Amino acid sequence: MTSDKVATDTAHLSERVERIAAHQSKFLSFLSARVEDRAAAEDILQSAYLKAVEHRSEIRDDESTVAWFYRILRNAVTDHYRRSTARTRAHEAFAIEASVSYEAEVTRTACACIEDVIHDLKREYRTAIEQVDLGGMTVEAFAQSQATSANNASVRLHRARKAVAKKLTTVCGTCAEHKCLDCTCRRSQL
Repeated sequence: MTSDKVATDTAHLSERVERIAAHQSKFLSFLSARVEDRAAAEDILQSAYLKAVEHRSEIRDDESTVAWFYRILRNAVTDHYRRSTARTRAHEAFAIEASVSYEAEVTRTACACIEDVIHDLKREYRTAIEQVDLGGMTVEAFAQSQATSANNASVRLHRARKAVAKKLTTVCGTCAEHKCLDCTCRRSQL
């Protein structure tokens, strides 16, 4: 390549960069109208400038530099939303996985004594714990199934929970003080 050709190419590049820089506020307005906030628009514009420099050889002599750069911006907006959608899907998948693994962890590490303690409760307390706390029934539905008032069912459930806590403290000692997670009492190891 001759020195004249290099000088001409450098002059063309400099002219193109100046044309693009002269339209910065228009480019920023274009992006701001298409993305969630100004900071995202500014980030996309900076990335588009880099891409324009990397791909400067792709512009045709008969093509407007500004039109060429708008095409880069449109593609950058599309890429931004693709990444955003992928990020959202990844966050949702992580949240679901974390929820499932947390529930499995609690089930795995919960005190093994709880079943024995509940089994030893008075029948009405055992039924309240089994149906509401373990079975997921609402207090109102439990009250209807027992032909009693919701207030009476709430009192019964409260007393049942206190009885479970008391028995667990007696049976498990310090394990119960830590809400029966990571159970270390002797009964869990049998």
